[in-house]
Order: sequence, then C-alpha cells, then structure tokens
Amino acid sequence: MKSIRILVVGCGNMGASHATAYHHMPEFEICGLVARGDSKIKLNTTLQADYPLFEDFDQALTTTKPDAVCISTYPDTHEEFALKALEAGCHIFIEKPLADTVLGCEKIISKAHQTGKKVVVGYILRHHPSWMRFIEEAQKMGKPLVMRMNLNQQSQGYMWDVHRNLMKSLSPIVDCGVHYIDVMCQMTRSKPIWVSAIGARLTDDIAIDNYNYGQLQIRFEDGSVGWYEAGWGPMISETAFFIKDVFGPKGSVSIVAKDAGASGKSDHVDSHTKTESIRVHHADIDAKNNFLRKDEWIDMADEPDHQQLCDREQQYFLMAIQENIDLTDHMNDALNSLRIAFACDDSVKTGEVVRL
Repeated sequence: MKSIRILVVGCGNMGASHATAYHHMPEFEICGLVARGDSKIKLNTTLQADYPLFEDFDQALTTTKPDAVCISTYPDTHEEFALKALEAGCHIFIEKPLADTVLGCEKIISKAHQTGKKVVVGYILRHHPSWMRFIEEAQKMGKPLVMRMNLNQQSQGYMWDVHRNLMKSLSPIVDCGVHYIDVMCQMTRSKPIWVSAIGARLTDDIAIDNYNYGQLQIRFEDGSVGWYEAGWGPMISETAFFIKDVFGPKGSVSIVAKDAGASGKSDHVDSHTKTESIRVHHADIDAKNNFLRKDEWIDMADEPDHQQLCDREQQYFLMAIQENIDLTDHMNDALNSLRIAFACDDSVKTGEVVRL
C-alpha cells in the first residue's frame, strides 16, 4: 500500500508533535511543512530531515498535491484551510477547535460529507488511557454527577506569546474548555440544558472584548452539574491549577497528579494530560456512618507522554482513512462541545444564563 502524502500546516507545539509522528510512521510521507515563521526550519533540523518548506498554504497545497493535510495553526485559520483542503480532495487532521465559529464547524462537517473525506479533530484526551479510565470510573458513581475541572496556566516567555496569539480569536474557556466539556458530556451521556459563565480581563495585552480568565458552569438534563475554569498569563495563580474531580451518590473519582501539579509546571504541555494516579472513593457507610471500604488508588505510572499521545492520535487518523471509519459522531461531538463553549462565551459577555 502506498504511503499517504501529508502536508503539515503549522509547526509550533502541536504541529511539531504531529509531524514527528508522521516522520516515524512508514504509512505517511510528509510532502511539505507550512509556517509563516522559523518554526518549519527548526522542525526540519529537529527531525534531521529536508522536507520542502512553504510560507503560504495555497501555494503548498497546489505544489505538493497531498492526500491529507494536518492543520495545527491558530483557530482563526482553521475554517479556511480545512475547506480548501477538503475541496482539493484531502483528508484532514485538525487541531481543536474545529473552527472559531459554530457556522464554520458546520461548513467543514458539511464539506466532509459532500467530499467523502475524513476529518479527525485533535481531542487528545479521547486517546489517553487514563482519561478513558477516569470517565469509566465516573460513570459508576451514579447520577447526578458533580464535575469539577480546571487548567489554569501561569504562562511566561514563549507560552505567553502563544496564549496572546490564541486570544486574538478565542478565550481560554473556549480553546481549552472544549476538551473538558467533551469529557463531561461523555461522563453524563446527558444533554446540557443551560450554561452560565464569568470572566475577567486581567491584562491590556489582549483585545478589550476578550478575557484571559474564565469559569463556566453547565447543568445537564439528568441533574448533573459541572464547572470548568481556565486562565492564561503571567499573573495566574498556580495554587490548585490542576483539578479533575467528579462525585456522585456512590462516591468520587479524582485525578491526582502530584508531579504534573507541581509549582512552575502549569504552562508545560506534558502536565496538561498527566494523571499519574486516579483515586476512587466509595460512599458506602455502616450503621455508625463509618466507611465500609478504603479509597482505591489506580496507578497510572506508565501512561503515555505528550508525544506518545500525538502518535496515538495519528494512528487513529490512519485507521480512519484505511478502514473508512464513519466519523459522523466524532465530528458532531466536536461541534457539540464547541457550541456549548461558545454559549459560555456569550454568557460571560452578556452576564446572562444561556439556555441550550
């Protein structure tokens, strides 16, 4: 079987990791690296490769005529690049969020159905064995569930540049929140009915109508509730920046990341997916209200690191192409989590509860 020629667009954090995966997979052949700055040159050096380099996406697409395109650029380019790639007959791996508007998402999904090409969205936690286990354990805790999650990043240096660029098109609770909203929807398997959110603009480095700290709340049809918060910037506190905690009538399950949760690691990409261990607490009590069972610790010491997770995502992309997997639910889930995140964004800006 001949290799899949893939064009890598965006060579920053995620793009470099995906390119590394393709570089080591015989089923893929990188036919070009596209980026406006020096990141593509650095990536060639890191991979000890000599892949063709391009500044302009349109030129790269026309010149290389790829079978597939990996899009890891800033969200405000996702819709344009995805539609052009699909129009050119390419399969797509695209970093979340699928687009920077709900309408943009719908256009990409519609074009994917029209062309019959595969669109895989980079929901990295869906490929993480520890997060899959976390969701599975949460589903044993009965209903309603209370879901508490955050990922606050005390960003500095290069990461503060990345976050400021991201905030030209999205807020932290939209960009990061789609992951955790997706997790909550998997845990409850229930329909969200309303959202409420608050936010604060803590720096003049971002547009007047955006905010770099946000917290959202979701109420589900089954009575479950969840909150998620995300803040980016040099002023963000690292106290309790990593909370992944769920409880229901039968007990609780929590991700405990002792090392990843350490001071100075909140903006490091590896710490965002680390779990290390999962603590399961059972609510069963005896006649004197004493607990009947000790808490269980599920050790996740051998979990994949960031690069290994990206490798898994690309294995899934490959499988979707080779085995013609129906990705309708996958794309609809990406649209659903983004629709909820944007409703939260509206709530921050209007000060009102948004009914879904």
